[in-house]
Amino acid sequence: MTASNEINCEKFLPHPPSAVWAALTDPVLHARWWAAGDVKPLVGHRFTLDMGAWGPQPCEVTEVEPERLLSYRFAEGTLDTTITWRLVPEGRGTRLFLTHTGFDLDSPMGRQAHDGMGHGWPHVLAHLGTVLDETPA
Repeated sequence: MTASNEINCEKFLPHPPSAVWAALTDPVLHARWWAAGDVKPLVGHRFTLDMGAWGPQPCEVTEVEPERLLSYRFAEGTLDTTITWRLVPEGRGTRLFLTHTGFDLDSPMGRQAHDGMGHGWPHVLAHLGTVLDETPA
């Protein structure tokens, strides 16, 4: 896999890893900043994210390190990509790294998804920051 078929973003959030982890793994908070779905930090857990116009997207958690790492397969059966969130404590906050891999750039759908999500992820991360700022500690 080359860097060209993956998306990498990072964002510093002035919140402790526990708060960022909650936003990534609590379905109520998750729905506020990205998509509704029964996400849980449990390897093997299957859930669906409501991606609005793109419809429900099946996912499966593949790796969990509490307050450090969450990885899941995304859009199984269509895009077949993997989203990995890595949390690194930094001062009183958290540096959040997002890696979205596995796009099939040889297919029109894979190319379109890669381009669209490449532009969209920074906005999603900004929205996550806003939701964390509005959420009581």
